[in-house]
Amino acid sequence: MKREFTAVFQKRDKWYVAYVEEIPGVNTQGRTLKEARANLKEALQLIIEANRQLAAKRRGRVRREPIAVEA
Repeated sequence: MKREFTAVFQKRDKWYVAYVEEIPGVNTQGRTLKEARANLKEALQLIIEANRQLAAKRRGRVRREPIAVEA
C-alpha cells in the first residue's frame, strides 16, 4: 500500500535537516537535498516497520483497520 506523507527540509549551514510532518520521530539529515530525501525515506520505512512489529507483539485481541482523515 502506497501512502503519502509531508517531508520538510531545512538548509542549515552545509546540511539539510529533514523530518516527516505527520509522524514524530522520523527525522534525519544529509549533506545534499538528494541525500536527505533518501535518508528520510529510509527512516520512515524503518519507523513504520518497527511500529508494525510492536503491534504484532501485543497480547490479546487487537483490531487493525484503515483510518482516513483530511488535513
